[in-house]
Amino acid sequence: MKALTWHGSGDIRCEEVDDPIIQDDRDAIIKVTSCAICGSDLHLYGGFVPGMHAGDVMGHETMGEVVEVGRGNSKLKVGDRVVVPFTISCGECRQCKWGQFSLCERSNPNGAEQAKQVGYPTAGLFGYSELYGRFPGGQAQYLRVPYADVGPIKVPDGLSDEQVLFLSDIFPTGYMAAENCDIQQGQTVAVFGCGPVGLFAIKSAFLLGAERVIAIDTVPERLELARQSGAETLDYTDDDLQQRILELTGGKGPDAVIEAVGMESHGTGGMMETMQTKLTSTERPYALSQAIMACRPGGVVSLPGVFVGPAVPAPLGAFVGKGLTLKTGQTHVQRYLKPLMDLIEEGKIDPSFLITHRIGLEQGPDAYKTFRDKQDGCVKVVIRPNG
Repeated sequence: MKALTWHGSGDIRCEEVDDPIIQDDRDAIIKVTSCAICGSDLHLYGGFVPGMHAGDVMGHETMGEVVEVGRGNSKLKVGDRVVVPFTISCGECRQCKWGQFSLCERSNPNGAEQAKQVGYPTAGLFGYSELYGRFPGGQAQYLRVPYADVGPIKVPDGLSDEQVLFLSDIFPTGYMAAENCDIQQGQTVAVFGCGPVGLFAIKSAFLLGAERVIAIDTVPERLELARQSGAETLDYTDDDLQQRILELTGGKGPDAVIEAVGMESHGTGGMMETMQTKLTSTERPYALSQAIMACRPGGVVSLPGVFVGPAVPAPLGAFVGKGLTLKTGQTHVQRYLKPLMDLIEEGKIDPSFLITHRIGLEQGPDAYKTFRDKQDGCVKVVIRPNG
């Protein structure tokens, strides 16, 4: 089959790889009908994440049609249309029973090595390095889905791929980021980063009762989508960004701040940032620092943005001094699949609003560059690997 594979920083290729096969009775194989490039894929593309190997199949936002099912899987049958969560979870360990599916204790075959770095194993992830199990990803014509009796959700008749594909990651991720803010009716939420996760966080904050959302980015297309979603917008390159936030909130500050940027954020410029951006693979927590400064005393900082390294500088003095609460983590996707699918069916949200590019698998390498460089108005790329 054809797949998008990693061969080093800035080197994604469309090439032939082995077809997936059933390896466990709970497996399923799906023919991928739609997949997408995620912002966190760009961290791999940029060489920020260790443990990638030449030829690793990329991608963790995937859906498709079941074409084969293991003998022990009674949940799925051939022909089912399913969306596949990016988190691989057994459904049986204590973390899964607590609904914390991204912290599954069993699904990562490299959990012992991961524990040496973070203390304990967490869930395996599709297409995301040796640390998370080195599972082949879904930017391919076919995908093996482990624990397929736990993860995938069947798609109701009448819903298109584009309406439901983002249940695999970015819609639940944005929703959990907003949920972690513990939003009360009438509150104000600020969102740093209006990429796909940030845009879903804006939508979700309103769904959860926020009265106002302040969206912070600098890419015109993203800011326009944020405004269309009901947010007020600011440009993060403004030297007086904190003052602008104070002005918009009557000097009180937002009740919660969502940092939806992560390790490759940018500040207002300067020589050091320019060197880090152009010459190194250093994690740049500018957005995290700004989020901590922006949040009102006693508020919540919600962090869905991805960080990898063991040492990420942050203004802990401000964080502790203001008595802030930090909530973060990989998304517990399986927890949100049914309620968010219901919102889509009820017409309360159409997740396809942010799709700007639709391509075939062969155009994938070029699309990675376009997405990374924010060219051609690119906000979200959807790939149809099988035409």
